[in-house]
Amino acid sequence: MNLHEYQSKELLAAYGIPVLDGYVCYTPGEVEAAADNLGGGICVVKAQVHAGGRGKAGGVKLAKTSAEAREHGESILGMTLVTPQTGEKGKLVRKVYVEAGCNIDREFYFSLLVDRAAKQVTIIASTEGGMEIEEVAEKTPDKIIKIGIEPSVGLQPFQCTDLGVRLGLTAPLIRKLSTVVMGLYEVFMENDLSLLEINPLVLTKEEEFIVLDAKCSVDSNALFRHSDLKEFQDYDEIDSRDLRAGKFGLSYVGLDGNIGCMVNGAGLAMGTMDIIKMKGGEPANFLDVGGSASKETVTEAFKILLADDSVKAILVNIFGGIMKCDVIADGVIAAAKELGINVPLVVRLQGTNVEIGKKMLSESGLNIIPADTMTDAAEKAVAAAN
Repeated sequence: MNLHEYQSKELLAAYGIPVLDGYVCYTPGEVEAAADNLGGGICVVKAQVHAGGRGKAGGVKLAKTSAEAREHGESILGMTLVTPQTGEKGKLVRKVYVEAGCNIDREFYFSLLVDRAAKQVTIIASTEGGMEIEEVAEKTPDKIIKIGIEPSVGLQPFQCTDLGVRLGLTAPLIRKLSTVVMGLYEVFMENDLSLLEINPLVLTKEEEFIVLDAKCSVDSNALFRHSDLKEFQDYDEIDSRDLRAGKFGLSYVGLDGNIGCMVNGAGLAMGTMDIIKMKGGEPANFLDVGGSASKETVTEAFKILLADDSVKAILVNIFGGIMKCDVIADGVIAAAKELGINVPLVVRLQGTNVEIGKKMLSESGLNIIPADTMTDAAEKAVAAAN
């Protein structure tokens, strides 16, 4: 689950991490009032969407007066922000964050992330703050600093010192940086974050470090431990299909293909997607109904698949272990009758009560294309979609 910048800074501020004063605003009038409350001088108006690259797309603007801040609010609020991370459709800006200005001397990049290959949390930093880290890594890889943190002992003070030296800081500044970095690590670990990105982390002319921009991603599987963070979830930023799937305990990821997939078990779902690709098709989604799906869950799964206009065929691939084939067949029949499925439906069942399930489907009177193997199912689904 991603947090907005203002939410990330609220979290960081609770741990004593230095951030600037700011206000979330939904109207141009609120933007002007926020600028006045910040002193009426220099401030920044920032679009609040779950995407990076906002500045280059016109979603971050500097204002020297509260009147200018209002003008920026009028231009940013309601705009469709298109960045490399939003795709061509972009994202509608519903709110902005108005933040006080500061005297910037130097900018740094800093992040903490889960390095799955190394099985540890890793610090990534650079003197090239304010730039996209992918661009820095491509053009000047020597300016990327990586420091692995041993899970059994956590972040150590000497690692903070090492980071400061490699960033070219003086001893007094290294001590200040170490305090900030140790605090950020605490935030990361205590809140089960998968990513904490500060870009830029600025050093002011008063020689103080300030978090100027922040992005936090929380491990969704750990949200049951963080009810306070769950309240930060912004439904406007979540795909409606993802939101609906989550409410019914379904694992769903939307893709760009035209064959809707409904499978039980993540491994079988991945295998189903692979074989569709092998047979020349493109899966429209990853959808795992789990091992204990009910007729109601299957119906909701179909609703999610049919809500995608790009779906031209549906492939149901079920292995009946805990989940019995007759239960799935009952769900498929109920969903088809309730929803009036108007795209080809390929169903492959194997496992517990498979013969009962197949008989139920054949006697349902529905236009269902049966399949015996995964290869057979994939070939029929690709042909139907085309």
